[in-house]
Amino acid sequence: MATEVVKRLINVDEYYKMAEVGILKAEDPVELIHGEIFQMSPIGSRHAAIVDSLAKVMIQLFDGEAIVRVQNPIRFDNNNEPEPDISLLKYRSDYYATAHPGSADVLALIEVAGASIRFDREVKAPLYAAHGIPECWIIDLENNQIEFLSKPQVDAYTETRVFGPGDEVWLIGEKFSVNELLILD
Repeated sequence: MATEVVKRLINVDEYYKMAEVGILKAEDPVELIHGEIFQMSPIGSRHAAIVDSLAKVMIQLFDGEAIVRVQNPIRFDNNNEPEPDISLLKYRSDYYATAHPGSADVLALIEVAGASIRFDREVKAPLYAAHGIPECWIIDLENNQIEFLSKPQVDAYTETRVFGPGDEVWLIGEKFSVNELLILD
């Protein structure tokens, strides 16, 4: 009798248990996507600088209106807990101290991508769309551009626009200079 091989996925509780017993370490750069643990790409100096700069700009701009999180988990469901580079969340006075934010709490997500560009486009963006994240940026470091994704439906964004040096890009109603965001001279 033939049986089909079935992949055994893990859930968020098992993921945290793995950390609790030391299988995963706090410093391990991993995230849970579709029940699988993915190791995140190393963060280069330009990537880190852009994330830091974005965080500063977003915190100043959205102070008291939104919470800006840097590389922290968003719990979408029992099998998905990605860690976007930047998350803009609905403001809550407790800063989500009682539980990680869920998809309904997210205003926009930003991924800064070097080596991870394909994964961010083909895995994370569809995941974000499937969970109704209204706006998403993928910052493509190699091509010095920002991919603006909006209007999520099912597991895809129906509107995609690309902005390069000299352009201005919008995020939840605010305008930004691509040159400044990408730290271009």
